[in-house]
Amino acid sequence: MKAIRIEQNGGPDVMRLDEIATPEPGANEVRVRHHAIGVNFIDTYHRSGLYRNPLPTGLGLEAAGVVDAIGANVTRFKAGDRVAYCSGPIGAYAETHVVNEAKAVKLPDAVSFDDAAASMLKGMTGRYLLRKTFRVERGHAVVIHAAAGGVGQIATQWAKHLGALVIAVVGSDAKAEIARALGADHVIVQGREDIAQRVREITGGGAHVVYDGVGKDTFAASLDALRPLGMMVSYGNASGAPPDIHPLTLSQKGSLFLTRPTLFHYTATIEQLDETAADLFGVIASGAVKIAPPTRYALADAAQAHRDLEARKTTGSLVLTP
Repeated sequence: MKAIRIEQNGGPDVMRLDEIATPEPGANEVRVRHHAIGVNFIDTYHRSGLYRNPLPTGLGLEAAGVVDAIGANVTRFKAGDRVAYCSGPIGAYAETHVVNEAKAVKLPDAVSFDDAAASMLKGMTGRYLLRKTFRVERGHAVVIHAAAGGVGQIATQWAKHLGALVIAVVGSDAKAEIARALGADHVIVQGREDIAQRVREITGGGAHVVYDGVGKDTFAASLDALRPLGMMVSYGNASGAPPDIHPLTLSQKGSLFLTRPTLFHYTATIEQLDETAADLFGVIASGAVKIAPPTRYALADAAQAHRDLEARKTTGSLVLTP
């Protein structure tokens, strides 16, 4: 089968499309023949070496497809089931992949393979951010960075569905229009306005929570945009890792809360995974969250997908097609 592999860390050019042996599932594993493969920022961290993996390695954690083989002890799935997964193991940039049955979920007929691969990691991230890390309720003032991106588009819609005042931060006028169309109450174009000052003007004192997947370029402004006792949720590093911070800074800025969560700790058990996925698929099926058609790349063009993602040329989600 064909798969993307890297032998060293570096830029997109280290990615190669290779022919490798088709894997066989172990006792508790299923083999998934992919219809669509999700492309996420964490994949660029694995490729660059920001997040280390033994080399050589594949890339990718998320895909949707059909089970075509099962291991001896598998009970959750059978051959022919439509499934999706987003927590690895690494190596989803391939025609097929083997995953533990505890890491996959059944895909409802109402959710397409493209939508699943475009939304599962990003949508389950949005779900834990909005419902677990900081439980957004009606009347909360919420700041969402990169609101026209994959997580941002889902989180913006979901936060509005929950009754929040949504302040979207984007990088261009075109992305501002996307955020407005998704229901954002206010839109700030990064680099044109003082983010913290504008948020304080809108809210009369600061946001209850800031969801920041950008990192270095927005971290300071995000802290300054919070009201006393507000929560800063730093969940990504699109512009680089955030700077170090002294705990006293949090007290000086209003006894703020700072957390750096990750999806895997919120879906550590089968019950947590199924609950999170069911909540996501539920808001998609109801129409409360609409998944924009993803930008599609051939598997062989995975390097170009990474270039476009890192250059922030894309909006919404990206998928690879085997």
